[in-house]
Amino acid sequence: MDFLTQDLLTKPVWMWAAFLVLVVVLLVLDLGVLHKKHREIGVRESLLMSLGYLTLGVGFGGWVWFSLGQQPAIEYLTGFVVEKSLAMDNVFVIAMIFGYFAIPQIYQHRVLFWGILGVIVLRAIMIAGGAALVSEFGWVLYIFAAFLILTGIKMIAMADKTHDIGDNPLLRFLKRRLPVTDELHGQRFVVKLPDPRTGRLATFVTPVFLALIMIEIADVIFAVDSVPAIFAITTDPYIIYTSNIFAILGLRALYFALAAIIHRFAYLKQALAVLLIFIGSKIFVADLMGWEKFPAAISLGVTFAILAAGILWSLWRTRSGAAEGVAL
Repeated sequence: MDFLTQDLLTKPVWMWAAFLVLVVVLLVLDLGVLHKKHREIGVRESLLMSLGYLTLGVGFGGWVWFSLGQQPAIEYLTGFVVEKSLAMDNVFVIAMIFGYFAIPQIYQHRVLFWGILGVIVLRAIMIAGGAALVSEFGWVLYIFAAFLILTGIKMIAMADKTHDIGDNPLLRFLKRRLPVTDELHGQRFVVKLPDPRTGRLATFVTPVFLALIMIEIADVIFAVDSVPAIFAITTDPYIIYTSNIFAILGLRALYFALAAIIHRFAYLKQALAVLLIFIGSKIFVADLMGWEKFPAAISLGVTFAILAAGILWSLWRTRSGAAEGVAL
């Protein structure tokens, strides 16, 4: 059992194993127990699930404080808040995808569940690659920081623009290359149907499968922003991965809680853009001030302030449809 005490990406193997076991238990509990039968998830249940995942995420931060110290714990909580906020932005895109494919709510949980499994693997690959780059080439952090600043500026410039899922080049490619059914077949991803040309049974993918692929691709795109953001907060792979996964695990519950009131967060995207600019600028500010790192406590406080301002301003401006120019 000596291998459990050996280091893997700066942390003992047992710490990674314990975290992964916890994730597996949560996923099995979610799909195998709480949602074994396919049914619609109400707002009340969604809010309770969101609160549960939020409590677990913050509680894990307490364990990080106890095991690794105050600085890693604050970095974990900052990363968790940032990733959770970016996941909220992902909810907007997921809602658009489900709306485009006309996926009923009763089937959405299964799509999101398998989407989360894909995210866990994809984020592990991207974070491991990022950690290897940063370890070998420290200047990569400055590229990440500059990318975040440019991304934030671009988000502000494009905040009011809408996107049509049907115009997505990848979706058009998939529809050309894959046999796709015109209608749903329950929650199934693939079905056997007679080929219109030959009359023989052939394998077709359903709109539910296309929705899953588009959600996975959307997460990869979001990860291009979120992974550099967390590396600008800390370079510890364990803190980065655990904060990412705990933020994402509650995405399904968060989606069902927010999908019906997305319009109330009309200015969240602008707040997230400002947050990315702030996170990216921290590295340059720390260098100018001669600091080894930007103070973690200040970073966490500013992160909370930016997000709170964006959410409160959104709720105020969209109260009772009062805001002119805000689509309800």
